[in-house]
Amino acid sequence: MATDLRSGTDFPRRGREAIDGYLWLARAFDKARAAADGTLHDYIYPCPMDKGVFERWGISASQFDEAIRVHRTDDAILAWLRERVDETRRDAANHWLLEEKSANMDRQDSEEGVAVA
Repeated sequence: MATDLRSGTDFPRRGREAIDGYLWLARAFDKARAAADGTLHDYIYPCPMDKGVFERWGISASQFDEAIRVHRTDDAILAWLRERVDETRRDAANHWLLEEKSANMDRQDSEEGVAVA
């Protein structure tokens, strides 16, 4: 079932929540599904952080959008991503998030009621 973010109290998963070592995948997946289903609310997809991660993974937002039309579960989207993104690209995206975009993720967590360490 698609993520419905219209309540203002339901949020996409955290950017730091990894799926098999891929940071941001869970968040991008939730937002992309919500966008496709018209339930995105105030979120932006693809936002600059989505685009930055996709760029480092070597895929485009349109490729990811097409993938989520076909692959509706975490396991299925992970399998799709693994076929296209090697560990080097995964690690480059993770490094960018953790080193250059950590403050952005802290702000998101705070706005969504997650305690920032």
